[in-house]
Amino acid sequence: MAEIIILDQFSRNIYRGQPEAFSFDSAALILSQEALKTKQAHALTADELGFLLMPFMHSESKKIHQISLQLFDQPGLEEYLDYEKRHKEIIDLFGRYPHRNAILGRVSNNEEREFLTEPGSSF
Repeated sequence: MAEIIILDQFSRNIYRGQPEAFSFDSAALILSQEALKTKQAHALTADELGFLLMPFMHSESKKIHQISLQLFDQPGLEEYLDYEKRHKEIIDLFGRYPHRNAILGRVSNNEEREFLTEPGSSF
């Protein structure tokens, strides 16, 4: 759990506004997927489980977000599920998180630029 939080959360804060903020996402997701296969994952509190699942929410994969919806859809995770739905909606629209484009050196298309002017368009 600690390694997942370090890779997923610390990197976002330590490297905020830099490409490195997202450089550990795939490693965090792999660890999260592996952790879910253990008995210990079933004994976690709702908030602990929320942090364990956070790498799914941060993914830019539509397939991962389909899985994520199911994982967050359980008692105690309602607020996390709401955030996941908001994240998934962006991935469904654009296939990526437009608010990462400038940081990652990606070119935004017209729809993404328009979206980024809306309140709450980035997390």
